[in-house]
Amino acid sequence: MSAGPARSPEADPARAARRERKVRRLDRLVSFLVGLLAPTWRLTVETAPPGREPSLPTPPYIFAMWHGELLPIIWAHRHRGLVGMVSEHGDGEVLSRIIARWGYRLVRGSTSRGAGRVLLAFVRELRAGEVGMLTPDGPRGPAGVPQAGVLLASQQADAPIVPVRCVASRAWRLSSWDRFMIPMPFAQVRIVYGAPWVAEGTDEAALAELARRMGPA
Repeated sequence: MSAGPARSPEADPARAARRERKVRRLDRLVSFLVGLLAPTWRLTVETAPPGREPSLPTPPYIFAMWHGELLPIIWAHRHRGLVGMVSEHGDGEVLSRIIARWGYRLVRGSTSRGAGRVLLAFVRELRAGEVGMLTPDGPRGPAGVPQAGVLLASQQADAPIVPVRCVASRAWRLSSWDRFMIPMPFAQVRIVYGAPWVAEGTDEAALAELARRMGPA
């Protein structure tokens, strides 16, 4: 006798309720801790190479940062109405709630299901004159290895990519695939903007150039 098709977590109300309670607890905990920690960071803005005045192109453009440096960068750019694309995998639900509270507008999606649809929604936001944020190596890595999505979005929306890096004087590193960085209390946190850039393609050469412009993770 066939056991029938497996039910998805969303199809099991009890399991979905447990997951929602877990997400709410994590959301409250992380929001509380970051709310205590982040205001102590001493933020500065720089450019690479040094010596240029911090200057950003006219929107639309895309901030591109490595996944492991995401937290201080999204904190530094909060309440500016930027558009983020957040994964439906793993901790994406908690992250989406936190950054929505920080004034970001979200496009949710999966790298394995409906990726084209989500990317198109992100491109529409850029074409409307918005500023986007993407992690080229997210949501599951490998760390510091960009994928083609950010190049596609840049070309389809005619939106330059602005590499953004973060350097902290003192930080904790999680044991996750991206070595997720959490600057310690009162750390000096430098946000570094690279030069705006539009790739000519999405091939290996373009990906290698993006990785070079962003620097190693």
